[in-house]
Amino acid sequence: MTPTGRFAPSPSGRMHLGNVYAALMSWLYARAQGGRWLIRIEDLDAMRCPRHFADEIIDDLRWLGLESDGEILYQSERADIYLEAFNKLSAQGLVYDCFCSRADLRASSAPHSSDGTPIYSGTCRLLTPEQKAELLKTRRPAQRVHLPDEISEFKDFTYGVQQCNLLKDCGDFVVRRADGVFAYQLAVTVDDALSGVTEVVRGCDLMPSAHLQIFLYKKLGYNVPAFRHLPLLTAPDGRRLSKRDDDTNMGYLRQHYTPNQVLGIIMNAAGKCLKGEELSLDDCLKLVIAECRNEDRSI
Repeated sequence: MTPTGRFAPSPSGRMHLGNVYAALMSWLYARAQGGRWLIRIEDLDAMRCPRHFADEIIDDLRWLGLESDGEILYQSERADIYLEAFNKLSAQGLVYDCFCSRADLRASSAPHSSDGTPIYSGTCRLLTPEQKAELLKTRRPAQRVHLPDEISEFKDFTYGVQQCNLLKDCGDFVVRRADGVFAYQLAVTVDDALSGVTEVVRGCDLMPSAHLQIFLYKKLGYNVPAFRHLPLLTAPDGRRLSKRDDDTNMGYLRQHYTPNQVLGIIMNAAGKCLKGEELSLDDCLKLVIAECRNEDRSI
């Protein structure tokens, strides 16, 4: 299988330096293996993700020299594909209706996962047919996947072996919202699998999602990719980067720096070159190829 990486931004605003870092590193690791690189626009929430933001992201990537090796996918156009996967999960008895409101979830006494997300207590999984029928009169349910009480394990190429108990540490998760929109975990898994992605490179804030996605890969009969989660970049004053920060977004960077200067800033922040260096994409690639030569690729 051809090594394949991807960058999958959510177009809710202009990219910041941390987003570009994830894009660049995913491109570099794919190229270092002689592979291809794809762009996917994660615009499931159409209200938050207008098309002009996606156009800006694509233009900013091209300014840096990063071009997709295939057709750019838009998740907002793939509902039929997600429905097919959703039906496969339903046929296995893994999906159930959840009537809990946001207030219900906040009021839950369930613990929180390592990233602060509440772990769903499984309330609606225990509803009787009569209770469900009564709730259906006034509420439209979301759908959750029921996770087993078992250990999930994978090797991350940055952070090493990761383990968790799916039910206790993650909890049943939403695969389709009450408004009918398919949720992130399902869409990402389906898109990566059908696009032939072999290595997922992204920020470490998404590490907990890997366990849920691996579960879905296996239940849907897909090959599981490798994972490489990146340390998050911070601004010089230590704050976490945000699309609201003018000094780190691509609008500001394009006004004040050249593409090679931006690449140098990113590679320096990643600890791969000296401060102030200007690097071409070829320069960046040579650094990552040297790194990959010494990497243990066994899973």
